[in-house]
Amino acid sequence: MLVQEFTLENLNPALALGALVLLVAVAAVRLAVRSGLPSLLLYVAIGIAIGESGFLRIQFESNNLTQVLGYSALVLILAEGGLTTSWSGIRDSVAPAAVLSTVGVIVSVVVVSVPAHFLLPASWTNALLVGAVLSSTDAAAVFSVLRRVPLPSRVTGMLEAESGFNDAPVVLLVVTLAGQTVPGADSRPWWALVLVAVAELVGGAAIGLAIGYGGGHALRMVASGSSALFSIGVVALTVLAYAVASLASTSGFIATYLAALVLGNMRLPHRPAVRSFAQALGWLAQIGLFVLLGLLASPANLTTYIVPALGIGLVLLLLARPASVVVSMTPFRVPWREQAFLSWAGLRGAVPIVLATVPLTVGTPGVEGLFDFVFVLVVIFTLVQGPTLPWVARRLGLSEAAHTVDVEVESTPLEEMGADLLQVQIGPTSHLHGVELFELRLPAGANVTLVVRGDKGFVPTPNTPLRRGDQLLIVTTAEARRRAEQRVREVSERGRLAGWPTTGDRRPARPPTADRPSVAPVGGARRRRRSGG
Repeated sequence: MLVQEFTLENLNPALALGALVLLVAVAAVRLAVRSGLPSLLLYVAIGIAIGESGFLRIQFESNNLTQVLGYSALVLILAEGGLTTSWSGIRDSVAPAAVLSTVGVIVSVVVVSVPAHFLLPASWTNALLVGAVLSSTDAAAVFSVLRRVPLPSRVTGMLEAESGFNDAPVVLLVVTLAGQTVPGADSRPWWALVLVAVAELVGGAAIGLAIGYGGGHALRMVASGSSALFSIGVVALTVLAYAVASLASTSGFIATYLAALVLGNMRLPHRPAVRSFAQALGWLAQIGLFVLLGLLASPANLTTYIVPALGIGLVLLLLARPASVVVSMTPFRVPWREQAFLSWAGLRGAVPIVLATVPLTVGTPGVEGLFDFVFVLVVIFTLVQGPTLPWVARRLGLSEAAHTVDVEVESTPLEEMGADLLQVQIGPTSHLHGVELFELRLPAGANVTLVVRGDKGFVPTPNTPLRRGDQLLIVTTAEARRRAEQRVREVSERGRLAGWPTTGDRRPARPPTADRPSVAPVGGARRRRRSGG
């Protein structure tokens, strides 16, 4: 079926097909969680299944349209990543992540270019182009997979910050290298290209920060009572940052991510609704992008590139990525275990596949099979890396025994009170096991209000002992949130005496009595949860 012109007659089958694809994609998320496979592979499989060799035989061969829609999807994915990333979680990781996204990219490109030159084979310029295309970790893959792995906040922060930062320099590098060998193109010295890239990154960052900060304050002053309208306004600001930066010949991707990061951490009204809306758009962008890439792939041509994809992919996974991590992380004294995990967790996804269309659209000679090659490599190594991340984290001793996550509740009373909710999962090796609630000694303004044990929940008392597998709901003021999370981690790692002097007779205080209640009123939060937000 080849659709040349879209008319009203095509609307009904298009809506039916689109709705079915979305429903299958939603169901695929459950399968992905159970199997450990990244959902992006299932979305790509849907695209292949309805493509030219599938049961619907839809012919889609437009690299230009793929690039346009791919960039649009990446804007929404980066916006979702920035809006849902906590600055406190990545603050200590920004500097190493920035180095990994720049210096690390250069190291990876150089190492990968050597096998690419001999295995594909390709000219040295095109080999460097292949290395650049493959050097970007994918924000969608990182955000969807790593948030299910209980890792230390510094490791998660570095991976999330890297995936948000590195799209911008990689896109600039790919576009520059792709244009160098185009017939009739102006060739500039390498130092001039470096200066242009730095200027574009700095300019895009400045535009993104300005639009995020200024737009956020403007939205706060004209805040609508409708959380839906306010959410649209916030996401529109992130898209505006991309457009303004691109029109100014600077990096639109870095502008989008930084604008979203600023907006997501300004404690704007309707914050839970904004995050939920952004996540919905991010999921929709991921589904559409990966299905589109599956449609564009030609299964008959993919087997040709299995051997070079395996060879170059192994160099990327075992040499290029570790080398870039070691060069970037060693100056920051990052422990070797964390470096090893960062090396294995450099997930590739849609970004390299979308970038593989850039040389094809600008007319770079000698890159006819680049899309199919990158497609095969990404699929194979996502299958290898994605499901093994939890196992690698455990083997390296990085899995956290107690994992805390934000709980989003759309609640105006909570916002007015400056309150947050945290969910704590007590793991099988956590020293929280056996600790009575009063021994947690949470900071003033934070209290455990609910314990879920097995399939039953109850309101705890100060003397309630915690057990492995328990889930705790902590209500905390915004000011006490960071200290409460830190305290839970300390007791989980070192037991009930964490924080007490190692000498002397000082012991934990007596449990609270009726005269000294430890549980603060949480009526607003509890009422809101019953009302369903």
